[in-house]
Formats: sequence, structure tokens, C-alpha cells
Amino acid sequence: MTIRFTPLDPEFVASIRAGGPDANGLPAEHAVSDGEGFPCRSCLDTVPEGKGVLVLAARPFPTLQPYAECGPVYLCADACTPWSGDGVPPILHGSPDYLVKGYGRDHRIVYGTGQITEQDAVRDYAAQLLAREDIAFVDVRSARNNCFLTRVPGAD
Repeated sequence: MTIRFTPLDPEFVASIRAGGPDANGLPAEHAVSDGEGFPCRSCLDTVPEGKGVLVLAARPFPTLQPYAECGPVYLCADACTPWSGDGVPPILHGSPDYLVKGYGRDHRIVYGTGQITEQDAVRDYAAQLLAREDIAFVDVRSARNNCFLTRVPGAD
């Protein structure tokens, strides 16, 4: 099974960079990266030290519903190339573990799938979840802050 980590929707990212509203209807806040604490949800890498960062609310779900989690995320303030590589993106190399959980086609959490997963096991656990018929995609979040990091889509 091919496991592909995906960034936030490029149209949403472009809208935010153009001054559009975030998931809370607000413009992004601006910060400067310290080189460590600002993982971009577009290039799926850390915003380089000294570079601009956009801080915003994101809800990577198509509609509002109880399981459509919203939370803070970061983006490179300047245009960056959205992640499209093979393998595990750099955003998943900064912590010893991550919260990994599966969602159904209705975009709701499939109970019992959420698990704190060691860094080197994220890909395998995502593959295990996506092998199930009731899992449409897997989200990877911070195990410390529950912030959305990346999504692993299932086969369509």
C-alpha cells in the first residue's frame, strides 16, 4: 500500500496568504520563525529561522460537524512548494511520537483508531488503518498539542 502524506489544501493556503479568512473567519497572525517551533502545513517542513510565519486556525474538513476539529497551524508566510514527495515529510521528524487516527467517509473519527504512535511507526500504523474498509483517511496530529500536521488519504 502506498502511503502519501498530504499538505493543507493549496487553495486554502493561497487564500490565507492573500489575506483571506482562516477557519475562524479571521486573518492570519504574523510571526517570525525561530527555526524550530513552526512546522508549515504546506511544505510540511519547518519554517526557516528568521522567515515569516502565518499563524491561523484550520479545519481540514469539508463541513462543520462535531468531529471537524479546528486548531492552530502554521504556514510559511512566503510561497513554498507544497509537499508532494515520497516518504515521511520533515514535519514528522520533530517529535518522538504523534497522534494518529482514522476517519470514515463521513469525516468522523472511527472510534478506537486514535493512538499515540512512535515516530518510526507512523507510516505503518497509517497503512494498517487504511487497510480497513471503514477508514477513508488518516490524520496525523501533534501528540502534545493535538494540532493537525498532515493527512494520509486512502485509495479512492
